[in-house]
Amino acid sequence: MTRILALAVLLAASLTGAARADSVSVAVAANFTKVAEDLAPLFTAETGHEVRYSFGATGQLYTQISQGAPFEVFLAADDERPSKAVSDGLAVDGTVFTYAVGSLALYSTSLDLSDGKAVLEDGQYDKLAIADPATAPYGRVAMEALDALGLTTAVTPRLVTGQNISQTLQFVETGNAELGFVAASQVVGKSSVWIVPAELHEPIRQDAVLLKLGEANPAARAYLAFLRGERALAVITAAGYAAP
Repeated sequence: MTRILALAVLLAASLTGAARADSVSVAVAANFTKVAEDLAPLFTAETGHEVRYSFGATGQLYTQISQGAPFEVFLAADDERPSKAVSDGLAVDGTVFTYAVGSLALYSTSLDLSDGKAVLEDGQYDKLAIADPATAPYGRVAMEALDALGLTTAVTPRLVTGQNISQTLQFVETGNAELGFVAASQVVGKSSVWIVPAELHEPIRQDAVLLKLGEANPAARAYLAFLRGERALAVITAAGYAAP
């Protein structure tokens, strides 16, 4: 009986410990997909909590959040929608912060982009991929860059639009477009990349926020705290983002 009682106590302790481990549902901008996936096991190892991701264009994710999607944390690709989530009553005031600063890149698997501006101006290509400017911040800043270069009218007939930045990258890598504007973090280590000068577009400040649905969830608050920590920051900067 003593042995049985001891086993029962151990089992109860184990179940109690498991009950303290929570999970958090995070809506993540598509450009941050690989980094978020790399951060997940580190977060679990550090906190004991699990994380579930949903990836998409920032605008599409915001629409889902406004329609009641069960997300608890929002990692956007801009600094506009997290603040809007607070003003719209969807997120917790005082929890917005910048978790990464992105860079825009022109990428090709077939063209030499050592002078990306010249390639765009020469027009020796059929298709230029871009994320939907209406929903994807990287698509919006890509259009800003084209405007600044005076090329919008010339390239518009050549544009193919991805639903998000991940699909835009796919267009280039499958040959459906000879080149495309993507997040620099997506093409780290690739050979034919032109980093678009920052002065050609608005800064890409990517903000996070705690949504109202996650306000009482310890795992949601733990995830945001983890994201601001040195361990996460090291992964984020290694992936090609600038530190906040």
